[in-house]
Amino acid sequence: MSRIAELFYQRIEDPLLERARTDPHKPAVVDGDHVWSYDELVARAQRLAAQLLQRGLEPGDRVAIYLDKTTSSVVALYGAWLAGGVAVPINEGLRSRQVEHIVRDSGIRLFISESRKVTRLEPGAVGDADVLEVDAGVTREWTPLGLRGGQEAATILYTSGSTGRPKGILISHENLLAGARIVARYLEIQHDERLLSILPFSFDYGLNQLLTSVSTGATLVLQRSHFPADIHKSLARHAITAMAGVPPLWIQLLGDSSPLTQAAFPHLRYITNSGGVFPTELVARCRRVLPTTRLYLMYGLSEAFRSTYLPPEEVDRRPGSMGRAIPETEIYVLDEDGCECGPGKVGELVHSGPTVALGYWRDPEATAARFREHPFAPPGSAERVVYSGDLVRRDEEGFLYFVGRRDQLLKCQGFRVSPDEVEETIFASGLVAEVIVHGIPDPVSGQAIVAHVVPREVSAFSEQELLTYCRRQMPHYMVPRAVRTHTALPRTASGKIDRKGIAS
Repeated sequence: MSRIAELFYQRIEDPLLERARTDPHKPAVVDGDHVWSYDELVARAQRLAAQLLQRGLEPGDRVAIYLDKTTSSVVALYGAWLAGGVAVPINEGLRSRQVEHIVRDSGIRLFISESRKVTRLEPGAVGDADVLEVDAGVTREWTPLGLRGGQEAATILYTSGSTGRPKGILISHENLLAGARIVARYLEIQHDERLLSILPFSFDYGLNQLLTSVSTGATLVLQRSHFPADIHKSLARHAITAMAGVPPLWIQLLGDSSPLTQAAFPHLRYITNSGGVFPTELVARCRRVLPTTRLYLMYGLSEAFRSTYLPPEEVDRRPGSMGRAIPETEIYVLDEDGCECGPGKVGELVHSGPTVALGYWRDPEATAARFREHPFAPPGSAERVVYSGDLVRRDEEGFLYFVGRRDQLLKCQGFRVSPDEVEETIFASGLVAEVIVHGIPDPVSGQAIVAHVVPREVSAFSEQELLTYCRRQMPHYMVPRAVRTHTALPRTASGKIDRKGIAS
């Protein structure tokens, strides 16, 4: 892909169409034993787009995608975009309660899934949405529409918010194109790369890996199993050159019992980490296990995708650093008065650049709080920045270090988790009268969740019964590690439950 071609891309589907035109037979996606070329991928996406239009999809309508990680999920994303829709990928691990909230909140027009997955949801979870499957039959051909692009919405990604419900982040075509372009640049991704795709497409990190692979004409190998033995097989079988992960995954893969520690991977050019801190001791282990592989440590926030990265040559020199701003981006560290902090002083990370999202879906108050006017732009400028809520500091050379979060969100296995949402689900069990949760440090998960409860009926209460309920109602990363029972929870002077008191 030439730099000139990049500049004219307006829609996130443009790079895929360009690849199908210039290199149609190049492998685009490897799914198990099947290899899909760029030409085949486009043909399937166009057939789905025709089906969506036949069902009455209008430009800007939301299309929910609730699928296992297969080629069909890739087809569903591009099919929605080709038809002028806004894709709403839903993590396949979410339960009925979370799926229902996303469906209702996003106001979807169509719901792409499989009958076996839909039947597992509670009745009414998909509302009145029209449910269809990929390749379920088309009666007319798709024709290029060219209706949406640029700063218009391309997707809504849901992440837990401080209100206790997953919050939709509205992301434009331009945001997605910029993210793919920037990452391909600093990772130096080549068209002959073979990227192992482990992370879900509902996660901005996983979605970007797909878009970056397409934008560079690389090959994406889908990996559904997270077991080290299965990942080991895929790395060897497909001569994988690049892999992205979050800290809990790397801890497993680089552990003493992992088969990766007993093999060599000369093709693995680089690995990347985001979604949490990559422990310093894990860096040394990575060097031993993967001596020829480059390690990129990155930091990002869902509201702007990616903010910083630490080049591999700096990893050993700057332990604990989250790096400096990614290309085309400016990162500010601001104090309470909005002034820039000097070296060593702690302030809030503020992100400026082309990946800053459009805002929160149908939540103008939250949008206004996080997405604000550029503090240093000329008067009248329309440029906005996003205030991360993360506290950081700079060193004398401009490298950043994470200090903590302003809010109470937990970081569990790479996911941002709202304590309110976990508490709401536990309370809905009917087993407790009161509940509060907090996180404790965990070397594998980042944070583990502990639930403190007052049982509704002490004599009949079972901690195991409550945990079983949680496993049915919540994705694995939200399930408490432990339950602690109390006769009463501590309160503040105003009568509120004392979160700090219970966590101390």
